[in-house]
Amino acid sequence: MTEVDSSLGVNREFTAMGVVPLPRLRPRRLRCTPAIRRLVAETRVDPADLVLPLFVKEGAAAPREVASMPGVVQHTLESLRRTVEQAVAAELGGVILFGVPLHRDALGSSADSPDGIVATALRRLRSDVGDDFVLISDLCLDEFTDHGHCGLLDRRGRVDNDQTLHRYASIAVSQAEAGAHLVAPSGMMDGQVAVIRQALDVAGHHDVAIMAYAAKYESALYGPFRDAGECRLEGGDRASYQQDPANGREALREVAFDVAEGADIILVKPAMSYLDVVRRVADTVPVPVGAYQVSGEYAMVEAAAARGWIARERVIDELVLSARRAGADIVVTYWALEVAQRLRGQAGLR
Repeated sequence: MTEVDSSLGVNREFTAMGVVPLPRLRPRRLRCTPAIRRLVAETRVDPADLVLPLFVKEGAAAPREVASMPGVVQHTLESLRRTVEQAVAAELGGVILFGVPLHRDALGSSADSPDGIVATALRRLRSDVGDDFVLISDLCLDEFTDHGHCGLLDRRGRVDNDQTLHRYASIAVSQAEAGAHLVAPSGMMDGQVAVIRQALDVAGHHDVAIMAYAAKYESALYGPFRDAGECRLEGGDRASYQQDPANGREALREVAFDVAEGADIILVKPAMSYLDVVRRVADTVPVPVGAYQVSGEYAMVEAAAARGWIARERVIDELVLSARRAGADIVVTYWALEVAQRLRGQAGLR
């Protein structure tokens, strides 16, 4: 067998025969200039890969910045429309809408109200963008219940999976009728995709797709979101229905169930700490996969950048790229608009 000197990248048998050895292998040749690096880049980010989360607050007179998420605001209906106009101009893939209601109760009644903040916002946005831009609506109850859980509670204070499904079905139809192109169930109830798909089909919304939070972990990185959505728990935690951060195979089971029930897109949340899960899911499912860069990821970067500890734009770009490299077709990120505008600016310079 021919012996190879891996340190030099040459064949020792050839050297013994007096043959001039091949030059040393130098992978760095393909890193010498920005143009060469761009030519051979294995992973790329396009504005259409990005989805921007947006919060709209019922009754708000002016946009209000979320203290734990600098640069992110609770929108008024009008500021929401202006931001979506910017998202359309930047050619983002879409936006995902979260409502912040004035009224909360045990049933989350305002979640499916035709006069609620989500339905009102969706109708206005759909009137603005038609089918030329993708409107996604988060489908959950935590922003709308007075206890902050993602589902209805039974007499013992536990989340009642099956009773919650009835509410999800009603919310899905309400959001579809208001103009959502996709609904995104994020409550991690067993059977939620099947129930929602059936409800949408019975109501005639066959073309409304489901982006399922199929692998949503019980993470400590959601804290700033709960400031933005005003949905902090009054007691307990979500560990009985969100996934254990220790488990990876479990995510594949959850994903398989959701795909079998009719999920059109699978979402993994959070992104940064779960890129291994993104990779495994992307290698497994036949549908597009998204990764959600959550509020805690955003807040950590912004806090470190504000202190001059990191190069902000480079870190943001690296995090978005890493999600794409791990296999995400879609990246849901609070930096979506900024990254898309930067990408368009760079394209204009070339």
